[in-house]
Order: sequence, then structure tokens, then C-alpha cells
Amino acid sequence: MKLDGELVDLAREVPDGAVAEPVTIDSEEGLSILRHSAAHVIAQAVQKINPDARLGIGPPITDGFYYDFDVETPFTPEDLKAIEKEAQRIQRQGQRFVRRVVTDDEARAELANEPYKLELINIKGSGANADNESVEVGAGELTIYDNVDPKTGEVYWKDLCRGPHVPSTRMLSNGFAILRSAAAYWRGSEKNPQLQRIYGTAWPTKDELRAYKERIEEAMKRDHRRLGRELDLFSFPDELGSGLPVFHPKGGIIKLEMEEHSRKRHVQEGYSFVSTPHITKGRLYEISGHLDWYRDGMYPPMRIDEEVDEVGNVTKQGQDYYLKPMNCPMHNLIYNQGAHSYRELPLRMFEFGTVYRMEKSGVVHGLTRARGFTQDDAHIYCTREQMRDELSRTLKFVLSLLKDYGLDDFYLELSTKNPEKFVGDDATWEEATRTLEEVATASGLDLVPDPGGAAFYGPKISVQARDAIGRTWQMSTIQLDFNLPELFDMEYAAPDGTRQRPVMIHRALFGSIERFFGVLVEHYAGAFPVWLSPVQLVAIPVAEQYGDYLQGIVDELRSHGVRAELDASDDRMPKKIRNHTKAKVPFQLIAGEDDRAAKTVSFRFRDGTQRNGVPIEDAIRLVRGAVDEHLLVNTAEDLA
Repeated sequence: MKLDGELVDLAREVPDGAVAEPVTIDSEEGLSILRHSAAHVIAQAVQKINPDARLGIGPPITDGFYYDFDVETPFTPEDLKAIEKEAQRIQRQGQRFVRRVVTDDEARAELANEPYKLELINIKGSGANADNESVEVGAGELTIYDNVDPKTGEVYWKDLCRGPHVPSTRMLSNGFAILRSAAAYWRGSEKNPQLQRIYGTAWPTKDELRAYKERIEEAMKRDHRRLGRELDLFSFPDELGSGLPVFHPKGGIIKLEMEEHSRKRHVQEGYSFVSTPHITKGRLYEISGHLDWYRDGMYPPMRIDEEVDEVGNVTKQGQDYYLKPMNCPMHNLIYNQGAHSYRELPLRMFEFGTVYRMEKSGVVHGLTRARGFTQDDAHIYCTREQMRDELSRTLKFVLSLLKDYGLDDFYLELSTKNPEKFVGDDATWEEATRTLEEVATASGLDLVPDPGGAAFYGPKISVQARDAIGRTWQMSTIQLDFNLPELFDMEYAAPDGTRQRPVMIHRALFGSIERFFGVLVEHYAGAFPVWLSPVQLVAIPVAEQYGDYLQGIVDELRSHGVRAELDASDDRMPKKIRNHTKAKVPFQLIAGEDDRAAKTVSFRFRDGTQRNGVPIEDAIRLVRGAVDEHLLVNTAEDLA
């Protein structure tokens, strides 16, 4: 329940005058409590089987939980099966979760054999942080949870924890499961010991657990890394290094179509196109603040232009150059190349700008978390009076363009100031945050808070999009920035003749081309809409003598810009059909003697359905219409 707004166990007493609200197990907060309770049961099972295992932390995460352990050898699949079996036994026992308030010294005495818990006790009071220690300790009193036999009161196990928990392990309803294990550094630092992490999931019922596992199985089928190999779209050659993709011809044409459509829409929306280099002197990022606030995310500097004499004395000092992690400072330099009047604003600059970020090897993940990628980056310079309308216009444009690519289920997230990582004054941040919140609310979409998630120079709205199987992806970001214009001494002439600072809006629509490409691969499971498909049509003759007939149709389609091919290979027709179906080609055009005589063709679609006897002119019109209208064609009904 919530007691005056604070989450507490159901066993807590309700003081006179307090307001108690129920928390249901299927709510977001209820699921987090359920999953954290499941993490405790898994940890108890681990120490039951291996008493020498030392405990780390076990927070709830999206769709599940994890718990870290210091063990002599990594967990094997057989170990995980035994742990899950023991956890199911604990669940059936109906052990109660009992909360106890303890002093720091009492906790140290009780947990003397748990070095990681002792470390957390010593940092008590630091509050929440990115490493999730807040599930164990935080500001206020320190608590231990005992797992107790409901009949005898015997304590089976205990853990340092803030809680709350479900009343009994029976409430896990056998709707939990261990998913996998992995290595993880204690508190996320490579300087600390490497622990073994067990990932699991928990749901209110077995049916919901089963449905989740089916979603995970479907997600694995859609994994863009696997489909990228199978469909020959892209690769990550070892010779280039981790997180640096190359696009193959089929992937390259999809990327080109994505970019060309975006360029066309940006022209219509009044953006000016700019281009900036990949490297820069370090001074630029000193001015912007990136070297102060973002250095860990940047590649190391390259020392350039240093000169030495014959005996090795430096006669000319070199300079540090950096691969750019952001495009915005360079766009600011373009703005500052000339004087500006209020009559020119808003000025919208757009670039497909490639950036480089030194992501840790553990977080690099295919195209969705790369080290080199191209942002569809825009920076809008406007007056304070224009910023609200410009933000609203930008958000509408963002949502409209995402819909062009087939995403249409959105909500918004508002990221606010990180009190330990920001530039500028509080009043400016409050104005920027309030303005973004009003614009986001006016959109009619759900708005979710993200406390402390802003970049150092300003708050942001993030567009969160749900894909075909309900997963959420962060897409576009819109950031309002009063600080970089100050740091770069940017000005425009106001109507009264004074010099004023412009407001700067940062906007990446896809986030990055590469990441958006990966999202689309998974959203469509590789079966793209016709306009994005690398091969839009393959013509397959029933026998060799019908090749010339189909070649004429292919040539006509190509003259209209359709990516059409004739399969004149020696393979038998059934094998050709299987190959192109596996390649997820939208249209297979088949013709034999009857078609040639009647000047018709037969369509075969991705799901195996067919449409026969289509006149050539109608076939060309249908294919061109599917391309022009961005249709997703998998069945005969889709084309109808």
C-alpha cells in the first residue's frame, strides 16, 4: 500500500489520520515489488545451494529483476535449473517477508560475512543512484527483511533491503523464472570485482509469464543482428572495431531511402542543409562544455601539428583534435559566421552528421548502441517569443515523420535537470522545463517524468515509440537550450535594435540512422514496406522460354524507379520461390504460357497467397502504387 504517498508493506500499521491507498500487483509499482521479492527468493535459493555465495544487490528492472553474486565459478545452465527448482520450493512454502529496523552497527554485526552489504551500509544516506543501491539503503532508517516460516516463525534467510515486499512468497504464484546469467562489475565499475548476475522475470500469473516468454521468443526472431546477417544488410567487421557497422548493398539502399525521404520532408518543413567535419580542435568542446561534462563518452584526443628539431626539441606546440561526439557546437559556429536579425529567425539547420562516442564494450549492441553513427541532427535558433510555437511545430513534425516509417504508437518522456551535472542557473532551467512540459501536455500524448535525465545544457522531451510487439524504443529527442547560445556568445538584432541571445532547440528525429534502421528491422521482422525493401520485385519464369517476356516487364518497372530483378538462374522454380520468400521480397511475379498468351502475370506474396491473371498494365500500376504509397504488402489482401 501507499501510506501518505510512501510505498510500504501491508503489515505496516496505519496511524490515525494517515491516508492509505492500495497498490495492486498488476500496477507498475506492484510489479516492481513482486519482482524485487522474486529477486530475494532467487538469492535465498542461491545461498541454500551454495552457502559461500556472497550477496550483491537485486533490484527490479524492466520486465524482471537481477541479483549479483560473488561466487567462485560462473553459474552453469545446470546451476540455474537447480536454483530455479529451489526457488519454486521456497515459493510453495509461503514464507513471510518481515521487516526489521536496525542500527548501522546491528546491521554490520548481522551481515559481517557479506562484504558488499557492509560497503552499502557505509554509503547509507547517499540516496538513489544509477547502480540501484537504493534498493538496499538510502536516506533514513536501515532495514533488514527476514524470510520467516509462517507456522513456526523460524527465520530461513535475511537480506539488507529498504523494501517493500509482497506479504508472502506464495504471491509469486510460480509466475517467475530465471532467464540467464552474465558477468557484471560490482556497482558498475571496472575497478571493482566481477560478480555473476542472474537475470529473471516475474509476473502475477503463470499465464502472464508464458505470454512474456512468447514475446521474448518473438523478439529473438526479430533480432536485427540476426536478420542483418540473414538478409545481407550490414555487418561489423573485426578489422574495423567494435560498434562500427558497414552497410552492404541491400542495407545501403534501405538507408538511402530512409535518408532521402527525410531530406524531402525537411525541405518542405523549411530546414537549411549544412555539413560539418568529423574532427575538430579540442578548444571547440572546451567552449561547449563537452570536455568538462562528456569527456568519458569521447574518443581520446589525437595530437596533431607538433614540430620538433633534429635533436627532438619541440619547436611548435601541437594541438589536440577530437572525433566529434556532437554536431551542435559546429552548427553554432555556422550561426556565428554572420550577423543575424530577428527577421531571419527561426533559423533551422539540418545535417546527417556522423559522430563518434566511446561506448563501453559491455553496452555496445548491434546498430542500436554503436560507437560510430549518423544523426539526423537539427538545431533551431529562434527568439524567446517564438520558442513555444517552434517547439510545438517541431514535435508535430517529428511525430508525422515517424508515422511515415510505420510507427504510430507514442508517448512522451520529460527529462529534467541532473543536479550534479548542469550548466546555467536554476531560473533558466525552470523556465525551459516548464515550457517543454506545457508543449508536451498540449500534444495530448501521455507524459512520463524522467528526473535527472537531461543533458548538461538543457531539459528534453523524448518520443517513446512502441513497435509491432509492444516494446518501447526511445526515438526523437527535443531539447531546449538557453546555455550554449550564452557560451558561444550568439546574438541577433532585436526589433528595438538591441542585441539578444537566440534560444537553441536541439532535435534528433531518428536519434541516429543506424539505430532507427535496427528498430525498423525488428519492427517489421525484416519484411519492410515496399518502398524500403532492397529488392521490391523478383520476376520468376515458369520455364526458361518465358524469361524474355518477364524481362520486358522488369525493364518497364525499372524505368519507373522500381527495384526489380529477373531470376534467370538454373534453380528450379520452387527453389526460386523459397529463396525469395526467405529474403522477404514483397512481390514475386510469375509467368508461364497462359500468362504470355493473355499478356498477364501472377503475383505471389510473402505469406504464400497469390493473385493470378493480372494484366501487365495493372500489375505495373499496382507495384508503383505500393511503392509510392509506402504500403506494407505481405498478403494478397494488402494489395487489394
